[in-house]
Amino acid sequence: MTDPRIDRLGELIVGYSLDLRAGETVRIEVPVVAAPLGLAIQRAALRRGARPILAAKLPELEELLLREGSAAQLAWTSPLAAAEFETVAAAVTVWADTNTRSRSRLDPAREQARAVAVGQLGQRLRARVATGEARWCGVLYPTHAHAQAAELSFEEYADLVLSACHVDEADPAAHWRGVSAALTARAESLCGVRELRILADGTDLTLSVAGRTWLAADGRQNMPDGEIYTSPVETSASGTVAFAFPVAFGGHELDGVRLRFEAGRVVHAEARVGEPHLRALLAIDAGAALLGEVAFGLNPEIDRATRHLALDEKIGGTMHLALGRSFPQAGGTNVSAVHTDLVIETRAGAEVLGDGEPLFRDGRFLAEVDA
Repeated sequence: MTDPRIDRLGELIVGYSLDLRAGETVRIEVPVVAAPLGLAIQRAALRRGARPILAAKLPELEELLLREGSAAQLAWTSPLAAAEFETVAAAVTVWADTNTRSRSRLDPAREQARAVAVGQLGQRLRARVATGEARWCGVLYPTHAHAQAAELSFEEYADLVLSACHVDEADPAAHWRGVSAALTARAESLCGVRELRILADGTDLTLSVAGRTWLAADGRQNMPDGEIYTSPVETSASGTVAFAFPVAFGGHELDGVRLRFEAGRVVHAEARVGEPHLRALLAIDAGAALLGEVAFGLNPEIDRATRHLALDEKIGGTMHLALGRSFPQAGGTNVSAVHTDLVIETRAGAEVLGDGEPLFRDGRFLAEVDA
C-alpha cells in the first residue's frame, strides 16, 4: 500500500520502539505482502546508521512444509536464523496475512511439532530481550485479508490500525511517550495487589499475582500497543473463563472458547469453532495449559473485535489471558513454545476484584492515578 503513514510507522518502530543506534544490527522479518513497511523500516534504519538484515517471508513456503515435510524436516530450523537471534541488537517482526484461514485443514499434530521447533528457535532472542541485551518489536501491517476477517473495508481497517499506532499525527513518538507514563503509573498502582477475581459473562476466575511485577506495554514491543500486564502465579488459576471474541491466528479460527482451571492448569477446554486446534495448542508442551499472562487492554482507539490478536488484546476496557509462555521480567516462570492470547469482554456487566475489593468495573479502573 502507498500511504505516507507507512513511512511514519517505519520511523516510529526504528526511532521509538527499537531506539536503533549507529552500528547496531537489526533483523527485519517481513512477509512479502508487507514490503512497503519492510522498506520503510529499512530506510529508517539506514538513516540512523544501523545495519539491517532482511528476512523476507513467503507464507506459502511454511504451509508447504506443514503439508509435505517429514518429521525431521518439521523439527529442523535454520542455523542462520539462530545465529542472527543470538547476535542482533534488535529485531522486528511484521505481522501480515494474505489468508487468515490458510491452515484450517492441516493436521494439528504436524502443526504442534512445528510450533515446538519454532518456539525453541526463538527462545534465545526472547531471553536476550528479557534481560535487556536485545530489543524486539512486533508490528501489524494492514492487508485485505485482515480487513475481510474484521468485516471492514480495507480503507476502514487501515485507518483503524494506523490510527491506533498514532502515525496520523505529526509526532507519534511524543504520543507514545505520554502513553508510557500513564500506563507505567497504572501498572505501579497494582503492585500491591495479591489476588484477582474476574467476574464476567461465563467467567468466574481467581488467580494470584502476589510477588509479580505489572508492566506497561507502551509501544516498545508491540505496535499498536496499549495494555498493562503481568504473569500470574503458575499454580493459582482456579475457576472458569469464557472468551468473547473470535480470533484468527496461525491460519486458524477459534471462537466460543471456554476453559476451566484447577491448580493453575486447564482441566477442561471447549470451543464452538476450532476445538481440535485448541486441544492441539494445549498439548504442545507441559506449559501450554498454564497461564502466562493476565492483562488489561487500554487502547481507546481500538474499540471493536477484528479477529487479530495484535489489535483485539488491546481493545480499551477489555482483559485478556495468555496460555503458555510467561514473562520472566514480570516474575513468571512458565516455559512453553506458545503464547496464545484470548480476550474477555469486560466492558459491560463485568467486575474485577483486587484482594476482594472492587478494582475494575465495566471497562474502567475505579481509582484514578497520576502519571
